Amino acid sequence: MFALMKRNQLLYFRNRSGVVMSLMGALISFILYIVFLKKGISSDWTGVPHKNQLLDTWLIGGTLAITGVTTTLTALSQLVKDKETHVSADLFLTDTKPIVRRAAYLLSAAVVGFLMQVAVFAVMAVYFMIVDGLSLTVESLVGLVWVMLLSAILSTIMNALILNRIETVDNLSKVATIVGTASGFLVGGYIPIGSLPDFAQTLMKLTPSFYVATLFRQVLMNKTISSSFAGQSTVIKSFDQEMGIRAQWGHLLTGLESNLVVLGLIGVGCLLLLAQVLHDGGSRAKTK
Repeated sequence: MFALMKRNQLLYFRNRSGVVMSLMGALISFILYIVFLKKGISSDWTGVPHKNQLLDTWLIGGTLAITGVTTTLTALSQLVKDKETHVSADLFLTDTKPIVRRAAYLLSAAVVGFLMQVAVFAVMAVYFMIVDGLSLTVESLVGLVWVMLLSAILSTIMNALILNRIETVDNLSKVATIVGTASGFLVGGYIPIGSLPDFAQTLMKLTPSFYVATLFRQVLMNKTISSSFAGQSTVIKSFDQEMGIRAQWGHLLTGLESNLVVLGLIGVGCLLLLAQVLHDGGSRAKTK
């Protein structure tokens, strides 16, 4: 399994153009914010202390969620390529069990997703430290690592479920284009959720990675929000809802509730993946 994981990771990182393309959604989010969005969003919060730090960390949270989705999808694309070139059939002839082979693809994609989130965060953090004097606490960084792990795992599982029935690279490229384009909007990376109509807000709240984005933002922003709106609980709730810091389902979800939602989605996704592997293994056995 570890040999297959190493192979998949090397194939991802050696394809430099593929690495850049897997980061395209994150790059678009970052550039749009710097060039267009920051000025427009900041005008809605004139006079708020630490406004730049609030908005910068808001952007970082959304961009990291996008990175998790797009990089794990690109890493998992090797599974589809192996199907089309019949490498999967060759691997099926080995002693490695189907569930172990599938786990190797998933784990390698999750590792790629985590590492790329770390790299993207480092670039954005350095940029905003230089430009806006952004500072982060050790506690925030530790929390960030936890959410990056959740993001990498959840994104890998969701993308694996999507790609399971994709058999050709041509169809894969179409799916990748749709996912890469939609992810920025669905996690609230381009436009705050409160600026969208009700239907779009509901669609975002049905997107698993949106909850990852809210966790990123809570880890990065909670202390700054508390100091910027000290003693203004109503304003804090309005800001959290407007900017997608916390998801609202009847009430604004707490950090614990958001973590439980993400862990629950991971659990359900694992069960669905296991069912797929068992079904595929049974189908192959019958064809023999």
